[in-house]
Amino acid sequence: MNIKLKKFSSEITLLSFPLLMIACGPGEVAQESEADLVTRARGIHERVITLDTHDDISASNFTVDRNYTMDLGNQVNLPKMEEGGLDVAFFIAFVGQGELTEEGYARAHAQAIEKFDAVHRLTEEIAPDRIELALTSDDVRRIAASGKKVAMIGIENAYQVGIDLSNIADFQARGGRYMSLAHNGHSQFSDSNTGERDGVWLHNGLSDLGREAIAEMNRVGIMIDISHPSRDAIMQMFEVTRAPVIASHSSARALNDVSRNLDDEQLMALKENGGVVQTVAFSSYINAEKNNANRQAVQALEASIAEEMDFEILGGRGGRGALQGLSDEARTAYSARMEELRSRVASRVDAEITSIAPPVAVADFVDHIDYLVNLIGLEHVGISSDFDGGGGVEGWNDASETFNVTLELVRRGYTEEEVGMLWSGNLLRVLDEVQAIAAEIQAEG
Repeated sequence: MNIKLKKFSSEITLLSFPLLMIACGPGEVAQESEADLVTRARGIHERVITLDTHDDISASNFTVDRNYTMDLGNQVNLPKMEEGGLDVAFFIAFVGQGELTEEGYARAHAQAIEKFDAVHRLTEEIAPDRIELALTSDDVRRIAASGKKVAMIGIENAYQVGIDLSNIADFQARGGRYMSLAHNGHSQFSDSNTGERDGVWLHNGLSDLGREAIAEMNRVGIMIDISHPSRDAIMQMFEVTRAPVIASHSSARALNDVSRNLDDEQLMALKENGGVVQTVAFSSYINAEKNNANRQAVQALEASIAEEMDFEILGGRGGRGALQGLSDEARTAYSARMEELRSRVASRVDAEITSIAPPVAVADFVDHIDYLVNLIGLEHVGISSDFDGGGGVEGWNDASETFNVTLELVRRGYTEEEVGMLWSGNLLRVLDEVQAIAAEIQAEG
């Protein structure tokens, strides 16, 4: 690996210098202006395949009248992907954790199928000329080379599988290429990281059914996603799986101690397994202290401006109910006043907030990438956003700003080859290995 200019957060101010020193050959150093650096980064961004492993969806945004050919105001859609140069999006068939009952499993399964169908509708009926579904790494490269955007499907929370493991093969046939065994709440397969809140566990890691599910995922070629399950469950997954795993949207716990991030022992186990951690640009997972300080400062400014406007914000637990209780005319008026309030807040944030309580930004996000690269090696690190599921940092708050991540990586000295590995090469390598192992297992009979 050849990272010459890597800087951590305490040194990031150096990166604002108008001239950067770059190595040209033995004993030679040249200066690169900011404009030249940006131009070089744009060239890299255009040539590599940029892949985001976690973008949540709502099936209501995949209809003839409302769909991703339009800028819907969400964080990921085709106009934003095209503007920001995001080539590949893993759209997520997510279902929240419910009761471990036959009725609960049936409802969850129906919701999952609705999301699978939504992605197929976008790629096959609504916009096949602009986006296509990929099932393999070769598909990704072929579709990206054609100029289209690439859709892939991830499955968040195996709760929707129920207890019928044949659904795993069915999900794979529908295009699912990774799956997590739990989300926020213990599933029939695995404990969740949320057990750290109260110390209550259902399985003390994986259930017996969870171990069977891992074997079936290995058999059909679905990547195992270790984002969200409990620490014990994750460590047990490393013991059970025959194939490398991914963390589809997790960052480094050593830099930000939240249960959704991976600690160093987990990361070293992931390295040994041959997997990849897709660093997530979710502000509270990147720097919770900084994020909280910024949110509190913005909320205080919002309250102050609302008082100036003699306007009451319908917030708190009863806010939504109070809003729904308004007449149509009153609700319209309230929405207009809220829009005015947000506009006033936005106009004053830079002057009154940013200098004292800056938001979590792309540089903070790339600090996690740097840490992970230095700990487990660049070939085990990737990139994700968790857009439309809470993700986003200043500078990468939607797909239209994707270039800013590449720019920060180039600032820190990552080469074009390394940027390509981080954006997609490492994840696609794991997908290839998982699918090759599946073929071996199936050949074993």
